[in-house]
Amino acid sequence: MAQWFEAFSLFEKIYWAIAGISSVILFILLILTLIGGETDGLEGDVDVEIEGDTGIEFQFLSLKNLMGFFTIFGWSGIACLEGGLSMGLTLLISLLCGLLMMFAMASLFYYLGKLQSSGTLKIKNALHQTGEVYITIGANRSEIGKVSIKVQGTLREMEAITDEEKDLVMGNVVRVKDITDNGLLIVELLNK
Repeated sequence: MAQWFEAFSLFEKIYWAIAGISSVILFILLILTLIGGETDGLEGDVDVEIEGDTGIEFQFLSLKNLMGFFTIFGWSGIACLEGGLSMGLTLLISLLCGLLMMFAMASLFYYLGKLQSSGTLKIKNALHQTGEVYITIGANRSEIGKVSIKVQGTLREMEAITDEEKDLVMGNVVRVKDITDNGLLIVELLNK
């Protein structure tokens, strides 16, 4: 093995070292990711990057992306050298391949993060939505009823009150005009 490595030029040795070391580190990171291993010491605290429900920002520079860069940089450089390309062209091609790999990995993790949803209902999203009375709502806020309304893409049954002079009965079409501090919908009858 030592004789095989000694036969290479310094330029080839550098590419083999980069490819070998970064491949091992990337493989370890991949295994840790798959088994759910903690990599806080390597990546930093992910919670710092999350603000509200916006998800994780586009992260071009991360340990996984850097290891992806060096792995592809090393192996594409070795392939170019084996193909007989010059050192300058080899360096250029391996840099481009490494940067493409970093961009691809960053994009993948960014868009996978966008697929996540917290599932938390934001009651303000019900404002100005239309729905149907499910359980009678008492006139002048006298009795809490329920409406069937689509909020955040899901049909939900939510408690509601009204300022109307007459009870709103099952089947009445209503619109949410306001929301109380404790989360009750204030609805009004449509098509009076």
